[in-house]
Amino acid sequence: MAGLKYMSGFGNEFSSEDPRCPGSLPEGQNSPQACPYGLYAEQLSGSAFTCPRPANKRSWLYRILPSVKHKPFAAVSCGNLTEDWDEVEPDPNQLRWLPFSIPKPTEKKVDFVSGLHTICGAGDARSRNGIGVHVYACNASMADRCFNNSDGDFLIVPQQGEILITTEFGKMLVEPNEICVIQQGMRFSVDVFGATRGYILEVYGAHFELPDLGPIGANGLANPRDFQCPVAWYEDRRVATGYTVINKYQGKLFACQQDFSPFNVVAWHGNYTPYKYNLDDFMVINCVAFDHADPSIFTVLTAKSTRPGVAVADFVIFPPRWGVADRTFRPPYYHRNCMSEFMGLIKGHYEAKEEGFQPGGASLHSIMTPHGPDADCFEKNSTAELKPERVADGTMAFMFESSFSMAVTKWGLQTCQKLDKNYHRCWEDLRSHFDPKWKPNKH
Repeated sequence: MAGLKYMSGFGNEFSSEDPRCPGSLPEGQNSPQACPYGLYAEQLSGSAFTCPRPANKRSWLYRILPSVKHKPFAAVSCGNLTEDWDEVEPDPNQLRWLPFSIPKPTEKKVDFVSGLHTICGAGDARSRNGIGVHVYACNASMADRCFNNSDGDFLIVPQQGEILITTEFGKMLVEPNEICVIQQGMRFSVDVFGATRGYILEVYGAHFELPDLGPIGANGLANPRDFQCPVAWYEDRRVATGYTVINKYQGKLFACQQDFSPFNVVAWHGNYTPYKYNLDDFMVINCVAFDHADPSIFTVLTAKSTRPGVAVADFVIFPPRWGVADRTFRPPYYHRNCMSEFMGLIKGHYEAKEEGFQPGGASLHSIMTPHGPDADCFEKNSTAELKPERVADGTMAFMFESSFSMAVTKWGLQTCQKLDKNYHRCWEDLRSHFDPKWKPNKH
């Protein structure tokens, strides 16, 4: 949307005022006896007060009315959103889904919250340790209602249709091939402009960080300055018919009513904010000699566990790049992983499975479940001329990788009716090339 402004940086100490109210940020302190313009001061904490400074997350919001002014919460239907990982028996098979359906507006108006569907996940929001993987499929904007996730952070990956997200910190327009993160406790509302679909990685108990670069050095992968944070914007709007705040709490949905818009923050400062990122800005690192580097070189964001080097969840992309490795099978290798791998496709064709894996669909390769290129990909790339080539042009695939062993929901296995029952057949034509009489070429 033309005219939206952003601030640049990842995890910075930002400060912002709506230009309609200059001087609305208090000077020299957070909670004066009387705030400028008669505003209320409210802190939003994203970490324990006593966290070490590098991990301490909080923002101060200066608002027309505090968020505590609302009627009591009451339970509402969760639809297909769940944290019940025991609905169906575990399934260790390779799973692939055809593109998830988007409801037609002529049949039913569905907004972002009503269009949330949980595919898989693990852990427990109450113990603040776990993840959820969801898709959203909607056709209508949220009217006089907002969403608030008390359980964790949402990393949102639009696949079809741009979304205009209004938050307490300001507005963000997020298009396919961009991502955004709405952190725990932040209220937001989503406007759409037609048939809209995307993916969500939810993380309980940890926030996303930029991965450490180690020997890569100071520059590379996702650079901090390419992340964008909204600027302050407020509306002083009374809603006589009632404004609905939907709260995801301990895996369930609750709703309360208030008579004003929650997006009444005139100014704010802090380092706990929503943000967005364009995947085209990712500085790709790749093999330039031989062999195939692990997909960890494509990590955009990571949510760390307490075990060094082991992530609760990584967000990994497979962007357009050059393939130049000599004497190497260049596509992904055959693999059994101690991590769970959920993949989605924003656009184009994924190199290792050009048929069947479609934009708006997904796959799940669970812990220690074997996976790798289909038979056609293996045969073609085992004999291909190894000249420099562009890989994945016009494509953007991604992966949510997690140390959790994820369970698939009943909706994911049955209700959605998008599970590809023939997925296993893409490996059926793999044949033995074993030759016991093979001898190395003499040079």
